Amino acid sequence: MEFLSPGRLWFLLIIPVVVAGYIFLQHRRAQYALRFTNIALLDRVAPRRPQWRRHLAVVLALLAAVSCIVAFAQPKDQVKVPRERATIVVAIDVSLSMMATDIEPNRLEAAKKSAKNFINQLPSKFNVALVNFAGTASIIVPPTTDRATVLRSVDGLELAESTATGEGIFTSLQALTQVPPDPDHPNDPAPARIVLLSDGKRTVGRTAQEGAQAAKAKNTPVYTICFGTDSGFIEMDGIRQRVPPDRAELRSVAEVSGGEAYTAESAGELEDVYKDIGSSVGYDEVDKEVTARFAGIAMLFTLAAAGACIALASRFP
Repeated sequence: MEFLSPGRLWFLLIIPVVVAGYIFLQHRRAQYALRFTNIALLDRVAPRRPQWRRHLAVVLALLAAVSCIVAFAQPKDQVKVPRERATIVVAIDVSLSMMATDIEPNRLEAAKKSAKNFINQLPSKFNVALVNFAGTASIIVPPTTDRATVLRSVDGLELAESTATGEGIFTSLQALTQVPPDPDHPNDPAPARIVLLSDGKRTVGRTAQEGAQAAKAKNTPVYTICFGTDSGFIEMDGIRQRVPPDRAELRSVAEVSGGEAYTAESAGELEDVYKDIGSSVGYDEVDKEVTARFAGIAMLFTLAAAGACIALASRFP
């Protein structure tokens, strides 16, 4: 444990002095008692009681004193606080397979809803970018702290043909080059993450594995969320087509890039997934003073010591 005012810990030297004084007084008290020649009279006047009760009160008082001194030295500990410097690229698959209704009301609408919830939970100083991909990929909103613009753009996403998952990752990396410079840390790039929402199944463009390798080279983990169930289907020109998700491909993207792979089969589960992603990218561990913690411990020891002293006092006639 570290302290903001470690010099104050020198007060702990008082504790062994007090202990030594207590031991000396106990020894002197025993010697004084031996001066009585009438031991029977002494037993009647001051009958013997278990010594541990008196010692317990003293120990509790000393522990309270130690806790007070530790609190006075302003201890600090690592705690999680929201990270204010980060960029999140939300890449959403808008291919025709995303209109499957195995997730209510359909895969795309569920993705929109949970994406907006996720964006709203991020710290206000996060930069957020929006990318969509089908046969091609586009930067819909470059990195910005303007949440309203991003949310409106999410609502405006529309379906298109084909699926270029790899292009979605490459375009997300391109969006990160447009992050506004941080005046407080001009030479220190902020951490970045890509959150990829798709049902997998690339059909055109560069492969998803190529995109994952590029993301790894840029130290940008990709968190994938795989939509849909094996029973999912769409209807095209009156013909029903099965559109099962490609979980293996999205899992591979996450593993290669250093991210995490999730699956979600309902809107409720998707919200939980977003909470997990937010906690993994949205916090830093920093030192913070925790004086109150030790002040509380000191209070408990003080109350216990007071209780022990009252119990002892009630035994005297």
